[in-house]
Amino acid sequence: MMRRLHFAVFIALIAVGAARASAAAPGSVSGVVRNSAGVPQIGAVVQLLRSDLSVLAVVYTNDQGQFSIPSVQPGRYAVKAMGISFLPSLRESVRVRRATIVNLTLNTLYEVMQWLPAEPRAANAQRDDWAWTLRSAANRPLLRWLEDGPLVVVTDGSGTQPRLKARLVATGGQGTFGESGERLTAAIEETPTGSRELLARVDFDPATDAGMESMLGFRQDLGFAGSVQSVAAVAIHPEIETQGAGGLNEAAMRTWESMNLGDEFEAEVGAAQVLARLAHNSPNTVIAALPFASVGWRKGNSILRYRMATAVAPQAGYDEASASAYLSAAALREGRLVLEHGMHQEIGWERRTDDSSVSFTVFSDRLENPVMEAAVSGALPSSEGVLLDPSSNLLHAAGAGFSGAGVTASVERRLPAGNRVRLSYANGDALAVPVTMHPVALSQLFAAARPRRVQTYTLALSGTLDGTGTRWRASYSWQSDDAITSSTPFAEDAAAPYLNVHLRQPIGAHREGTMNVDALLDVRNLLAEGYRPYVTSDGAVLIFAQDQRVVRAGLAFTF
Repeated sequence: MMRRLHFAVFIALIAVGAARASAAAPGSVSGVVRNSAGVPQIGAVVQLLRSDLSVLAVVYTNDQGQFSIPSVQPGRYAVKAMGISFLPSLRESVRVRRATIVNLTLNTLYEVMQWLPAEPRAANAQRDDWAWTLRSAANRPLLRWLEDGPLVVVTDGSGTQPRLKARLVATGGQGTFGESGERLTAAIEETPTGSRELLARVDFDPATDAGMESMLGFRQDLGFAGSVQSVAAVAIHPEIETQGAGGLNEAAMRTWESMNLGDEFEAEVGAAQVLARLAHNSPNTVIAALPFASVGWRKGNSILRYRMATAVAPQAGYDEASASAYLSAAALREGRLVLEHGMHQEIGWERRTDDSSVSFTVFSDRLENPVMEAAVSGALPSSEGVLLDPSSNLLHAAGAGFSGAGVTASVERRLPAGNRVRLSYANGDALAVPVTMHPVALSQLFAAARPRRVQTYTLALSGTLDGTGTRWRASYSWQSDDAITSSTPFAEDAAAPYLNVHLRQPIGAHREGTMNVDALLDVRNLLAEGYRPYVTSDGAVLIFAQDQRVVRAGLAFTF
């Protein structure tokens, strides 16, 4: 019996060793280099590149345009072809096995100019301006995927200056919590290398001396492996007050890594470290670690994904990324400062093509310290138990935590003229407040909020008008008006509730595109729906809503 067991183990070890030896057997890369007319190119240089784009091997094509690179270890590489009077051609993410065939096409600059601009894949994306793109090539390498063609690399060689882009946005209107409505935003983007990006942004209210939000971001591209990103954000709001204290300061450091595990698998893992404190005679300081992760399996046009998050998604809107997108909403509970957070888990499926997409998700949530927001009309209430912003007449308070589960589904379709329509449905739990006809104390009003099942229906339209270049988006998201929080608080792409309109109109360019001026218009909750008014015992009127009406307009200058 023991001999048979030893013999079986011996055979198994031999089989495993043979499998490993077979898996580690070197492969090869071969193919043909042609021009756009299909003529084989003699003497073209072909390079095999590692994931960091360093050169592993160099060969030349023969009189039939053929090349061969033997003894290549299995893995993922890039293959690049170069020829005199042609633009380089690069094929990325090539999986090398025993005998891998890669055929490349070389194109001249004139041919590329004739093919571009190509039709944008997204309906709301700006159309390409090839003249502008050629000028950009003087600052940085340009990668452009042609329709039914290879990836073309355009560069002017070494010694180029890093890409630098500056932007200034001035807006005014009705403010949100923590701001009066008049804002100046300055942002600088720099690409010091082809794989690194830097972003700095400062957003401040000119009516105050100290109110400010700022962020600094860094991204490192790891080639086929994915990317690493870090963002540091700081918000200083001296105007926010509570009983016996004033000034809300927040800081966050968010770092995450995106990984590609072959063509089929993708993953993202990271965490945010968040700190918030009340200044001026307050000991309140709260620190939280909020991890998140997702993993997806891709098959053709479909992807199956699992996602876990602990930070509530920022309020839906159309603003560009700002510091507030990386900070957690703060409120008070029993006189103590708390942060809105929780535990979200979801399993979703999505199928996407150039013309349409469909998705379905089931999720489970546990929400802690859900933030309830109310507008103040008339006399300001006592700030006990709430964070009060006198500049916008808004207050924040923490509701009771709750758990729930739900589903989301959406269908998106491309319409004629490059427009898109999206229909969405969500079913989840949200905080709702009961109707009362009598004055009530603030503490009793907040304690009366209870979770209940809420359904949300959304219709969204977006596009770009031909001729004028106007980019627009309009959406209407309906849910029961007694719900004062979102039924999907962790959703990353949920539309803001009720009627919203966003317009962006180019109004001028200076010196052949070196400076662009756009007019901006944002209107949230245009019809002022979903309001729940209450009279407090001290005579103030509070108007609860998931999203207060906000009107904002301004100008954006890009240098």
